[in-house]
Amino acid sequence: MPTCPPSFDLIDPVLFEIGPLAVRWYALSYIAGLFLGFYYVLQLIKRPALWTTHAKPVAAPMDKGFAEELLLWVMVGVIAGGRIGYVLFYQTSAIWERPLWIITGITEGGMSFHGGLIGVMIAMILTARAYKVPFLNVTDAVAAVTPIGLLLGRLANFINGELYGRPAPDLPWAMRFEHDPLCLARHPSQLYEAFLEGAVLLVVTAFLIWRLRSLARPGLVTGVFLTGYGVFRAFVEIFREPDSHMPDALQGYVTMGMLLCIPMVVAGGYLVWRAYREPVTSTPGVVRPDRKAKDTKKS
Repeated sequence: MPTCPPSFDLIDPVLFEIGPLAVRWYALSYIAGLFLGFYYVLQLIKRPALWTTHAKPVAAPMDKGFAEELLLWVMVGVIAGGRIGYVLFYQTSAIWERPLWIITGITEGGMSFHGGLIGVMIAMILTARAYKVPFLNVTDAVAAVTPIGLLLGRLANFINGELYGRPAPDLPWAMRFEHDPLCLARHPSQLYEAFLEGAVLLVVTAFLIWRLRSLARPGLVTGVFLTGYGVFRAFVEIFREPDSHMPDALQGYVTMGMLLCIPMVVAGGYLVWRAYREPVTSTPGVVRPDRKAKDTKKS
């Protein structure tokens, strides 16, 4: 039974059911984000001029085969890392109190962006090494598409009525959420995050890539994304319901989300500084040696 009549209930969190299987908007947001991101990366690969200042670029630093392999391992990284990170950062007691829920409860929500980021980083490192693709070129491509997933994921959080904001009874657009035991009017912080972390970062990175050709400075798009996400997330944490398990000395001052954003902002700032310190890429796009050899044999 609902604990609180929600202000917004036009969209059921369950998209459809087939017997015991329930397909939720939350799961669909991850699937759509991954495949839309894959499509976007393919568009970047098709335009080698974006990756270099060379007058006649030969190819992008990666090809479709690499993108397909990366998609597979990013799927594993974002789901496994996101879930493990959520449990470690926010639901540590679940490890010994209800270990099966760590797996079975994933469709109900409960994913950590920072945990997913670590999982994706591992996937990118391993795939880049296996295919001999420059690592920062890979991170730039992934950073360009990640806001798509963030936008869809935060909208799914809103539909689920989870990760809501702090009480704001006098706010004109304050909302009540079904799973709020206090049934208070709150900030719809999920929508704040969808706008800032999703829409705004997508526009900013797209402007850097398509107008300023910033992919020619490896690491720049990655740095801007990390810095932008860290700043936006820390800002929205002011309006988001704080974590109840933080140490008493930190309660009311910082949240776990804020703490986890600090290394992101530092790393992002360093990458932006490094990108402008290094010379702009002026060599033609790179073709993987094994791919080049195969093409030669075919001809």
